[in-house]
Amino acid sequence: MVLCALSLSAFAAEGPSKFKVSEFEFTRPAAWEWVDVSTSPMRKAQLKINNTENGENAAEVVFYYFGEGGAGGTQANVDRWFGQFQEPKDKIKSKVEEVTVGKRKITFVQAEGTYMSGMPGGGPPKAQPNSMLLGAILESAQGNVFVKMTGPVKLVKASQETFNQMTRSALK
Repeated sequence: MVLCALSLSAFAAEGPSKFKVSEFEFTRPAAWEWVDVSTSPMRKAQLKINNTENGENAAEVVFYYFGEGGAGGTQANVDRWFGQFQEPKDKIKSKVEEVTVGKRKITFVQAEGTYMSGMPGGGPPKAQPNSMLLGAILESAQGNVFVKMTGPVKLVKASQETFNQMTRSALK
């Protein structure tokens, strides 16, 4: 009986290989860990990318969905993400790229600098120097889906192609 319970716990910790956020189905990269998000209604899914080099912090990938018209438009969210850095926009290597996949639009965002982590109303933000943000906004009439990866620059850059593939493939 104990073996069965341990086996179920291990499966639950592993998480699904595919998951939906609104109308989009994402495939979790095999090396990225599933993180339980039952404590936050804003977060619909979360993944963790462990850093195997020199014990640096892990990166996190968070999937947000607020419903139709929720959380503002694409530009408002791009500006909000850039505003989460301590440095001004012209110092964070900010980049925005709009891509069309089929009939769908996805906006990719990236920035580097001192990321100020934390939730609004959840205490003072914590400065995380040498950080990078990758974002993807998947547009939908049912409400946009926002995917945001943050973590150490080197780890996020190494994960960028996988992030782009994961978000693009959800638009099929």
